[in-house]
Amino acid sequence: MKEPTDFLSPETYFNTEAELNYALNGVYDILGYTYGTVRLYRLGLEADEGYYARTTPVTGPQAYNFTSTDSNISGLWTNWYVGINRANLLLENVDKSKSIDQAVRDRIKGEALFLRGYYYFLLVQSFEGVPLILKPATTVDDVELPRSSVKEVYEQIIKDMTQAESLVSGIIDLGYGGRVNKSAVRGILARVCLYMAGYPLNDVAKYKEARDWAKKVMDDTEANHMLNPSYSQVFVNYAQDKYDVGESIWEVEFWGNRSDAYTETGYVGYVNGPRSSNLETGAGFGGIRTTSYLYSIFERGDLRRDWNIANFTYNSSGENGSKKFVTSTSVSSLHNRDCAKFRREYEVVLPKNKSATPQNFPILRYSDVLLMFAEAENEINDGPTQAAVDAVNAVRQRSWATGIKEIAVTSGGSGYTSAPTITISDGGGSGATATAKIKDGQVTAIALDMDAVNGTTLGEGYTSAPTITISGGGGSGATATATIFQREEANIPTMDQTGFREFIQKERARELCFETLRKYDLVRWGIFVYAMKQIEAIIAANVPNAYYLNPYRNVSEKHVTWPIPSRELTTNKALVQNLNW
Repeated sequence: MKEPTDFLSPETYFNTEAELNYALNGVYDILGYTYGTVRLYRLGLEADEGYYARTTPVTGPQAYNFTSTDSNISGLWTNWYVGINRANLLLENVDKSKSIDQAVRDRIKGEALFLRGYYYFLLVQSFEGVPLILKPATTVDDVELPRSSVKEVYEQIIKDMTQAESLVSGIIDLGYGGRVNKSAVRGILARVCLYMAGYPLNDVAKYKEARDWAKKVMDDTEANHMLNPSYSQVFVNYAQDKYDVGESIWEVEFWGNRSDAYTETGYVGYVNGPRSSNLETGAGFGGIRTTSYLYSIFERGDLRRDWNIANFTYNSSGENGSKKFVTSTSVSSLHNRDCAKFRREYEVVLPKNKSATPQNFPILRYSDVLLMFAEAENEINDGPTQAAVDAVNAVRQRSWATGIKEIAVTSGGSGYTSAPTITISDGGGSGATATAKIKDGQVTAIALDMDAVNGTTLGEGYTSAPTITISGGGGSGATATATIFQREEANIPTMDQTGFREFIQKERARELCFETLRKYDLVRWGIFVYAMKQIEAIIAANVPNAYYLNPYRNVSEKHVTWPIPSRELTTNKALVQNLNW
């Protein structure tokens, strides 16, 4: 019998810092599979925010028409357990060589513990109770285990992550969010506790722990987390590999174009960005389109809407980012708009690969921490505290317009033979541009020009109404006045506990849409099927023959969880299937 020549035995490995780091990289590697492929567009995680934008295949999680043999779900189960087993092997051997500095070993141990806990968190969210494997698997008997309860899995997650908190580096020491850090551990612990407080565990005592973990992130004066002043820039940074540790606490890193030395690419911006056949802009499959519901929950002045939901289509040729604008807001047209949060036009790795992209993907942002804190505060105190209100207002004000709200024609003048020039001056701001419309020699309207980032070129920084000057066009006498947005308009009104809870549920969609969180949020709130059926009703009433009606029509209570993959049931006789699967 031949002996393998390329096998690394634990007995002869894990003896140097480099070998420990190589092993740790293997644990991290599963994040690339998790957040760089089908999770972005083929699993239905966008829920009421959007849908898979193709008529085929008609089966799969994206269509809520699948079985326990689905390869995408089986692939995730397998890869998460691969990550867990790699973490187990590293944890068993991390202290093997005492010659390696203790601080180095502690940091590596902390990151491995946290990642093991995180992969179990992904598993329990998706499948509920799963087998807890905490030692390296060396025989078949090591993996033929029954499902632990949801509570037991969560308790292990909390144990791993809590132990990791004191071992991992601070985010300022690292200088980037692509590695597990103290802020990431604390913020994800807040998320874990919120899920424990909701369905299916419903341990409401965990709201306090969620609040406390979020507050540790908020109160960390060394990390000094803060919101990026520009919502759109957060995602431009991911496209350009720019780190903003104030906002982006934990992100999955990708880089390269497959024609260089780097092969750690994903599909961020290709499968979940706007459609495009223009290779200068960057090809886009456009795998997710948005719902009219998502569009409807944004208010005027909220700049997140037209960044998250495309108000344009990319031209098939031309310079990078060449586009034409879409203005229709009918229900059918709103259901045909692409997710635009991740845009390939901002990528800096050239030439752009057709489908593989270098864009990073967010797992935890500071705005999420603020919203989790506010949600937990509301539940703990039977209503929103001022601290909770302040946290939500901070998120909303960051994305609120300070530009021109409207330009109203006060006198149409006379004698205009062509559209006059509109000049906007004073008011303390800049950047707004507008175009006049004429009819029968009069100026009938002045509309702000279209803009792909903010919706219209409303400018920013206006503290008072600017002056509108109308010149040229062959006529005279037309006048107009402007009104402006003010950040204070973003502030939420006074409301009770129920109102605040419902507001948070929508605010999370406005802020975090298409970041693979929505379905799990709806599930933990106990409203997943209800929310999906609300979208079904909207589509059925307005676009009854639309193909995208089918996923919402197919949803039933069993889709709250995924089925245990049939392959696992075959190989592990100790497993039992989820209800109704």
